[in-house]
Amino acid sequence: MKEGGKGGGSTITGLNLENRVDFLTLLSKMSNYSNKKNPTKAGHNIYHRNKFVARCFKKNAFYKYLEEEKVDWKSLISKKILPDDALLVIVRETLFIIEVKSQQVAGSVDEKLQTCDFKRKQYLKLVSSLGIRVEYVYVLSNWFKDQRYKDVLDYIHSVNCHYRFNKLPLAWLGLPEN
Repeated sequence: MKEGGKGGGSTITGLNLENRVDFLTLLSKMSNYSNKKNPTKAGHNIYHRNKFVARCFKKNAFYKYLEEEKVDWKSLISKKILPDDALLVIVRETLFIIEVKSQQVAGSVDEKLQTCDFKRKQYLKLVSSLGIRVEYVYVLSNWFKDQRYKDVLDYIHSVNCHYRFNKLPLAWLGLPEN
């Protein structure tokens, strides 16, 4: 099975998430990228060559962002869903929900992969008034390359969600590569 169902994607211009390392830490290790906690707003601002390109929200910081934007999440969904990382790419006006899933033995992650459509739709409800698109992407460990996950991986694509193996290409996110 090819990465992302289409091949490509595994280049040095992506973030290697094999070891489930923090997204912001990985990004800041790349030349020309930096991030800074915004003292007055939620999350971290991400800069490429000192140009503001994105904001990153972990878990509850995403809901602080919604509060800043005057979005009453409780009137839109009944229960918080907490992203591993939510990356708002400014130029694309797109919120990427990035979920890292790693397995070494069969377990509960198997079923969690089947929830992407529901979660993507919940995030869409939360940001629709802001004119922001939502892309939901799993970054999966090699465990999920096994043939027994073919149906689940096909399903992920069929509901307009995405997956990558171990890496997340910057260009796919709409971020500069160098």
